[in-house]
Amino acid sequence: MIKIVCVGKVKDRHLSALIDDYVSKIAHYHKIEVIEVKDEPIKDNEKAVLDKEAEAVLSRIRDDEYVILLDLHGKSIDSLSLAAKLDRLFVSYARITFVIGGSLGLGEKLRERANEKLKLSDLTFLHQMSRLIILEQLYRCFKILNNETYHK
Repeated sequence: MIKIVCVGKVKDRHLSALIDDYVSKIAHYHKIEVIEVKDEPIKDNEKAVLDKEAEAVLSRIRDDEYVILLDLHGKSIDSLSLAAKLDRLFVSYARITFVIGGSLGLGEKLRERANEKLKLSDLTFLHQMSRLIILEQLYRCFKILNNETYHK
């Protein structure tokens, strides 16, 4: 199973429709679940917000899952390498979980739990856009792994 745990909801219905479309496409290849946890209102204490969001995300992750944080400070990877990585990970892990933090980023406990950190781009995206981007890349991975054509 692939799981994507996201802090916050997608409010734009057009973006939501695109996300749903990619979830549906991926579901033809592999079981996938997108989980949203509440984003906390930003107050004076940003660390407390990050800690609370991290706890909410961690409550949705099991001990046996391989956790990949999408993080600006993570490792860059291309689509072919991501496909190969997924293929290798599925040999050892039944669940691979991608985590998208909220507008403030990712809490320390979540960083400690992660098996690795990946960066989608050097550019900064809204966390809602990051959800669409990782879903498109996962769909691309399954096309690559199944030797199927997909537009470039």
